[in-house]
Amino acid sequence: MTWWTVAIGVDTHKQWHVAVALDRLGGLIGSVVVDATGGGYARLLAWARSLGEPAFGVEGCGSYGAGLTWFLAAHGEAVFECERPRRGERRAGKNDLIDATLAARRIVNGDGLSLPRGQGRREQLRVLLLERRGAIRARTAAMNQLDAVVVTLPDDLRRRLAAVAKKQLVVKVARLRPRPDGATEPLRRLARRVQLLSAEITEIDQQLGRIVSDLAPELLAECGVGPVCAAQLLVSSGDPRRMRSEASFAALGGTNPLEASSGNHRRHRLNRGGDRQLNWALHVIALQRVHHHPETGAYYHRLLDNGKTPKEAKRCVKRALARHFYNRLKELHPVALTT
Repeated sequence: MTWWTVAIGVDTHKQWHVAVALDRLGGLIGSVVVDATGGGYARLLAWARSLGEPAFGVEGCGSYGAGLTWFLAAHGEAVFECERPRRGERRAGKNDLIDATLAARRIVNGDGLSLPRGQGRREQLRVLLLERRGAIRARTAAMNQLDAVVVTLPDDLRRRLAAVAKKQLVVKVARLRPRPDGATEPLRRLARRVQLLSAEITEIDQQLGRIVSDLAPELLAECGVGPVCAAQLLVSSGDPRRMRSEASFAALGGTNPLEASSGNHRRHRLNRGGDRQLNWALHVIALQRVHHHPETGAYYHRLLDNGKTPKEAKRCVKRALARHFYNRLKELHPVALTT
């Protein structure tokens, strides 16, 4: 990046943003505080342009800085997502000006920068997946509560429901008739809650399927990839230009093995970092492809024959899938995710 003349670092908050401007040598030019509104964004942009050709480094492009990121991109400005300050950078203290200055220094040094993840349709998918995870957690909690209440029911009712298969329990409970002792009312409400949440999840899945079919039908054509996993792949990768290599995509998904060797003992351990939702999607796809995709199944069994445990073999499959889907995602037109 040699075209810019002023680096603008922005520390974002819910109600306001703090921006600091540095020159190409890292010298302080000035700072400004603006409201996190359209008017505040316009004021920040006008201030930055008055100083020269700006490049923006924004913290929290996917949260408090999302509105500013959209605004700047819509006005043709270069925006980069900055990493949060590292622990060592906090030794001089912490406040909004310090954090904004650190973000600007990342522009000057070219360190810890990445393109913001795609907006538009990608943002729709992200919100739907977030809503779906919340609905699944709520449904699981309601089911657990239902099971707990069944255990404490009067003996005759408890024996009736104990004989019901778990998949049919919600339907059975929802149809219970009221009793004089009121024992069935909490059960029926919990069952209705589970049914409503299940209907909500089905509706979300259908909407995910429509958007993914429009954006990337190629992903749905892949063995083992359904609408939810395809949506997660698109959301986690964002703009394909963000992914510099298949190794970086594997690290993003937490599928790259980390060396944990000592002396003559050579071994690798599981990577528990990265985007855990992307890791989950690759895991689900791996489980399906091991059983239903001939090439993946052959690779998996070859690993087992070479002495790998089932867990180790599945991790290898996930690493191979990260390479495969990196290449598939790179083929997608980046504009498709941001329109």
